[in-house]
Amino acid sequence: MLELQNISKQFDQKVVLENIDLKINSGEIVSLLGPSGSGKTTLLNIILGLTRIDQGKVIFNNEDLSNVDMKNRGFNIVFQDYALFPHLNAYENIVYGLRNKKDTASAEEVREYIEFLELKPHLKKRIGELSGGQKQRVALARTLVTKPKLLLLDEPLSALDGVIKESIKERIKSIAKEFNLTTIIVTHDPEEALTISDKILIINQGNISQFGTPFEIINQPKNDFVKEFILRQLQIKRQNIYNLFGEKYA
Repeated sequence: MLELQNISKQFDQKVVLENIDLKINSGEIVSLLGPSGSGKTTLLNIILGLTRIDQGKVIFNNEDLSNVDMKNRGFNIVFQDYALFPHLNAYENIVYGLRNKKDTASAEEVREYIEFLELKPHLKKRIGELSGGQKQRVALARTLVTKPKLLLLDEPLSALDGVIKESIKERIKSIAKEFNLTTIIVTHDPEEALTISDKILIINQGNISQFGTPFEIINQPKNDFVKEFILRQLQIKRQNIYNLFGEKYA
């Protein structure tokens, strides 16, 4: 279980996060959802250990990690731009993080991850030869082989469209279930959060607006911000679909 206790953070005397309390159970997929500048990426970086907290505690499986640096937390992240090495092929990218490290996947486990993510036909391809969905799967495989205790994903679907996006959603859900891997996703898109998550944390101006299941968010919004943010974003997406494809698909 991941627990955030009274997390607060300021940058240049501006409050970015204020008194964040949160419990995430093992194996859950939780989306951090909010508008630009809401504090969701800062919260992700605090969990990862990339950003230090001003106040509060980060506790994982009853261990206080508040003062533990990023490399010793055992968490891992897939960045929005994938952060793959263009001069290496897909397989070399996947195994890059295994060098000189303990507690990583065995050769057999690496093969299992590759099969699980259906990457075998693409292993010899350079990164520039891969589609967006293939790059995302390579980035996921590279992260999984390090056997993270917690998987963090920064806008994992933002650069993907249509069928590819839906495929990656299902991959992420399968990974969390198959490996009982707690997964935290940053997204600005309510539809993504509602369709991929067990629970959603909605953040506005550094504060928690609501934490609940997709059903609770849709049917029992706790305040006007939640209601307006969710509905407004979904309406914008529907209008964009209508503009592109007509009423049949909106």
